Amino acid sequence: MFARRLSSLFKGSSTSSSDKAAKVGTLGSFGRKAVSFVLITVTGGVALSALDDLSIYRGCSSKAMEKVMNSKAMIEAIGEPIEKGPWYNASLAVSHQRHSVSCSFPVIGPQGTGILHLKAVRNGEDSMFGFLQQRDWDILIMDALVHVPSNEGPQQTLRINVSNIVDPSPGTDDSPGTDDKPSVPREPEKS
Repeated sequence: MFARRLSSLFKGSSTSSSDKAAKVGTLGSFGRKAVSFVLITVTGGVALSALDDLSIYRGCSSKAMEKVMNSKAMIEAIGEPIEKGPWYNASLAVSHQRHSVSCSFPVIGPQGTGILHLKAVRNGEDSMFGFLQQRDWDILIMDALVHVPSNEGPQQTLRINVSNIVDPSPGTDDSPGTDDKPSVPREPEKS
């Protein structure tokens, strides 16, 4: 008799615990689905942002490389052909709703290496799938720090202005000018 009561007690508790498990299982599967949806959405957003940044980098760097290929000072400093360095050594800063960009990336030539620094603004309007189309960028400022090895001592570091900025007063010494010649960084004056 005692055994029957004990077994009926376990049977009753087992059915009630299975009902609870079914309810928890339903809530658990909903929770898993919600977490999966959130993770997939966040991953997709990050992927789209990365594709947009890659598109911006490719557009700016290709426009910059066109100017570098036509720069006599760059060709004299590091030789031809000048190639873009690896993308993972580049840096990109985007601001003002992706309308302006600051970018740095390495360039490599047979006689030396360098780092291009540029600031550019985007022409055109925003669209929903803007990352899928090529954008037109205007380069405002572009300088190169070029490292050229030397046989007679330490390597030379040159700063070359690659921008095609029209100088209103080409006769002054303080103006950057458009002569596209390399300039050696000045030593600080001693006081």
